[in-house]
Amino acid sequence: MVEGENLEACSEVVEGEDERKGGFFDCFWTPVYWFKMLANETHWSFVFGVMVVYGISQGLGGAFNRVGTEYYMKDVQKVQPSESQIYQGIISIPWLVKPLWGLLTDLLPILGYRRRPYFILAGLLGVVSMLLLSFHENLHIAFALLSLTAGSAGAAIADVTIDACVAQNSNTRPYLAADMQSLCALSSSIGALLGFSLSGIFVHLIGPKGVFGLLSIPAGLVFLVGILLDEPFMFNFSYRQVNQKLVDAGKSMWRTLKFPDVWRPCVYMYLSIALSIDIHEGLFYWYTDSKGGPSFSEETVGFIFSIGSIGSLFGALLYQNVLKDHPFRNLLFWIQLLFGLSGMLDLILVLRLNLKLGMPDYFFIVIAESVSQMIGRLKWMPLLVLSAKLCPPGIEGTFFALLMSIDNAGLLSSQWGGGFVLHVLKVTRTRFDNLWLAILTRNILRVTPLGLLFLIPRGDPNASILPTEIFGAQEEAETPENENIELVALVSSVDGK
Repeated sequence: MVEGENLEACSEVVEGEDERKGGFFDCFWTPVYWFKMLANETHWSFVFGVMVVYGISQGLGGAFNRVGTEYYMKDVQKVQPSESQIYQGIISIPWLVKPLWGLLTDLLPILGYRRRPYFILAGLLGVVSMLLLSFHENLHIAFALLSLTAGSAGAAIADVTIDACVAQNSNTRPYLAADMQSLCALSSSIGALLGFSLSGIFVHLIGPKGVFGLLSIPAGLVFLVGILLDEPFMFNFSYRQVNQKLVDAGKSMWRTLKFPDVWRPCVYMYLSIALSIDIHEGLFYWYTDSKGGPSFSEETVGFIFSIGSIGSLFGALLYQNVLKDHPFRNLLFWIQLLFGLSGMLDLILVLRLNLKLGMPDYFFIVIAESVSQMIGRLKWMPLLVLSAKLCPPGIEGTFFALLMSIDNAGLLSSQWGGGFVLHVLKVTRTRFDNLWLAILTRNILRVTPLGLLFLIPRGDPNASILPTEIFGAQEEAETPENENIELVALVSSVDGK
């Protein structure tokens, strides 16, 4: 009853303000009063934290970090494409252990607070690592890699912590759960689009090291979230129970993974991602530095990535409105097939066939990037839904984080596999003779997961796919209902995490 009254009151606030403004001004004032409603119902510091972490740190900062890191490896460290591919995988390792960050923030309060200290830690990691990269003149590749990984760890910790805050507020105010998820998605999408649009310009004006200096600002804002966040103080917390809770969570996840209906889709998700090897660094070096290639500028690269983010958003909308009710196995078959075929666009570009067809490089790569990102998002969405359906009651958040780590392990294998292929085919900073062969190899490997679709359930995607034995096992485990890690929005960051 209270929730219904709160929801009605929230609606009346927005509607009343809309009536006063009316007409053309609705487009401007409706979002303003929506933000105001969320701030009043939760707390302004929570809304600020979501906008900082999702919009500024992951969206805007993630876009700047991606473009800046690629040019840093290429122009400052002057590494080979295969080496850069391996280094990118190392930088992403902190995202593999997201369940660990989640367990810590949920089970191990620091100085009486569960969330604020972790935001402060994340901000400090980001500020120190970015400033070191920016101001050090001749930073050795090992220390540069360590700094980039520390910055990645800061972003991962902030991501998990704000996810826990969103889930906590969704549990206490379920009538606002959809609004909070919309706030997360909106902040991330706008931040990424703005970031990719501006990143190339800033790399051109101040260089990749200057961009790293700017990235200390989002990290500093994450630190500020830790200072300002409204969170109750925990009195007399017993640290002796932390170890037992960690052990119980591990046992619950292992017990669930032993069911064939759970581990079979997990194997498919890992292999389907790992076999789709990533050779992006080879392509990046080619279309920015090769005399025989397009030689795109920094501004052009940033704009291409921004167009790709629009394609990704369109893919999410297409899945939500058209494809979400199709069976997993049938849908993944066609998407995986299209995923392999879309890679042929890169082959056409590298072989310069687009010029023979009268299509300029710039126009063609914009189309290729949009199509690639759209299909990549279409491939990712059903895997996310399937992951959510594999989570047993009682440990939903923890197990979902584990599944996302499995997917991230697949991404890491994909990056390292792509680096190995580039190295074997001798694709270097100046030699791209065999780049077409690397692309062809990638395209063939992209369709090999079609032979693994038997691991995916064939039934209705709207029905439960967990066996009844899991529910009985969870009841016997006696896991406290409110002691699981709630990590709901783990994948709403910039693509590639």
